[in-house]
Amino acid sequence: MDIISGKLMLKRGRQKSVVNRHPWIFSGSIERVAGQPEPGDIVDVMGRDGRSLARAYFNPHSQIRARILTWDADEAAEGSVDDAFWRRRLERAIAGRAALALEPATTAYRLVNGEADGLPGLIVDKYGDYLVVQCLTLGIDRRKAQLVGLLADLLHPAGIVERSDVDVRAKEGLTEFKGLVWGEMPPSDLVVLENGIQFGVNLLGGHKTGLYLDQRVNRTAVCQPHFVANKEILNVFAYTGGFALYAAASGAGPIINVDSSIGALEQAEKNVALNGWLDGGSPQRPSDEYIAGDAFEVLRYYRDEGRQFDMVILDPPKFAHSRRDVERATRGYKDLNWLALRLLRPGGLLATFSCSGRVSADLFQKVVFGAAVDAGRDAQIMQHLGQSPDHPILLTFPESAYLKGLLCRVW
Repeated sequence: MDIISGKLMLKRGRQKSVVNRHPWIFSGSIERVAGQPEPGDIVDVMGRDGRSLARAYFNPHSQIRARILTWDADEAAEGSVDDAFWRRRLERAIAGRAALALEPATTAYRLVNGEADGLPGLIVDKYGDYLVVQCLTLGIDRRKAQLVGLLADLLHPAGIVERSDVDVRAKEGLTEFKGLVWGEMPPSDLVVLENGIQFGVNLLGGHKTGLYLDQRVNRTAVCQPHFVANKEILNVFAYTGGFALYAAASGAGPIINVDSSIGALEQAEKNVALNGWLDGGSPQRPSDEYIAGDAFEVLRYYRDEGRQFDMVILDPPKFAHSRRDVERATRGYKDLNWLALRLLRPGGLLATFSCSGRVSADLFQKVVFGAAVDAGRDAQIMQHLGQSPDHPILLTFPESAYLKGLLCRVW
């Protein structure tokens, strides 16, 4: 049980975001700290009138000094945040995913999405019989054993691994960590399903927690048979072939997969084999290509060669990690999309994404607009794309809407 160990007194005019239920409190909003809370302790957040506004966990070493757990005093009664509180929050998140009725066709999806599920700093993904947790903040890291125990009790997984090997932990004064934290070690060739398509995943060796689970609905939307059947597709930043597998399932023509990681491309080819889509499989697959290299260089090479495609998919990693990165990131997105637009046949499709939370959907659309103008191409937005519903967006926390994309017809 965590006892309230201090109070954060907010500056005049700085309580509006708290009242509006934004879960972050920055250092510049705090007038003073009453008591002697240790890093990770639970504190009361107080308005200028002395009224308690919320309860949060505290980190004096982070620019985000506190992350709010609840605005309801009754939910953390008697001056504490107890085991029952964390259990209720986990149960609520798990019930929300059960309501999506993803299984049995989909066995890999997000169970807990941090602030959007009222559990700031905690990510939990399900991969078949295994769970992957990420502890992104000091407040969550301090309670890792407690939360892992609750997850084991609620879900009875075969094993739980931690993938807290992310650079954001440094901002919390934490080092990176990955490893088994409960139960048995998952196999390195674990197979999961996404809408009936088989994916091999390495939970300890892959990017993020194993797959880019947030793109599930977009893979379906972009790779409809009427878009991709018998079409030549360039899949850039392919990773382990997510979009390519969906395209293959819909009867796509040859697919060129580009990624900087040879290991990821090898897994992409294995995933095609898992689903029986190699030459001689059913349905018969044309010869795909797997190219390891820098995406910008590969795109420029194809431009110089005069290559043309029916669809180009751009799913790059995060370009902007902080506010100061935004200008550089937008230049990168513009160059990337300009090259892709040059490679499309008239009437072709561009599926382009940004997972940089600092780049808004409006700004990203303006960047793609600028790329189209510079490329001399007309582009129609057919669909705005976003993250899958197991990655919910909290209305009072716009930062949770990080993934944005456009599906465009290009002339």
